[in-house]
Amino acid sequence: MIDDDLFDDDEVESDTKDGWMVTFSDLMSLLLCFFVLILSMAEVDIIRYKQLADSMAEAFGVQQDMQLESVPKGTSVVSTEFRPGIPDETIVDAIQQVTKDQDRNSLRIGNPDSPESDEKDVRDEVLTYDEIMALIKETALDAEMLRRLLKEEIKEGQIDVETTARTILIRIRERGSFSSGSALLNTSFVGVIDKIASALTQIEGKIAVEGHTDNVPINTFAYPSNWDLSAARSVAVVRRMLDIASLEPTRVTASGFADTRPQAINSSAEGRARNRRVEIVVKQPLDEESNELLQTLEQ
Repeated sequence: MIDDDLFDDDEVESDTKDGWMVTFSDLMSLLLCFFVLILSMAEVDIIRYKQLADSMAEAFGVQQDMQLESVPKGTSVVSTEFRPGIPDETIVDAIQQVTKDQDRNSLRIGNPDSPESDEKDVRDEVLTYDEIMALIKETALDAEMLRRLLKEEIKEGQIDVETTARTILIRIRERGSFSSGSALLNTSFVGVIDKIASALTQIEGKIAVEGHTDNVPINTFAYPSNWDLSAARSVAVVRRMLDIASLEPTRVTASGFADTRPQAINSSAEGRARNRRVEIVVKQPLDEESNELLQTLEQ
């Protein structure tokens, strides 16, 4: 005979009511594992992460002062995502975060209220010597292409092509290109300008067209001075180049220098003839710091 006292109705009812908690706990554990797996396999969106970090900084602030045991000589951050600090020695013993702009240096040594330094991280700006030499070689190849294209004109003494570092100079002599005292391109020479313009569409860099004259004064109705004549000749070349080729107008400038930049002495007819010219100067990209480095190494 079973003793009824062995079963407590209250305990049986309690176990029945609380049984769902076991299933619920198992379900929560499975969901937690599921989300952990999703997070472990997900890719972090760096841009959104930075935006979120920036928003958190504005909401709660992340400014911290860190006491250093030695004189700081630079900062070390994740190079793939952030720009490293300027490695200058300093006597201050604190590094403070002073900017929320993720594209700028995020750490600065010293007073965060001091004016922003104009100093650049030269590692991001200056090219190495080998890189500069490679660019100069590309410029020399561009100049050689122009020499081959203008082979006949160079042979006849109408055009010279020279190169220096990242600059290409195309010198157009007055002979065959312009009549004496005129800024109208000779019909026979228009095709040469067309070839030059087409070639320059394949060569990068700013294009400066410069007109030059000898020191013999001119005073006509159309050209009251050599300044007017030299400027008019450079404009005539630019106008034809832009009409015939798909050059960006922002790349091209025209200017006149009259007799202020002679190539030869004006005391002889041959010298004056050399001074009457239009020069097309192509300046290919090379930042100022790299130019200075190149000049230093050449010295």
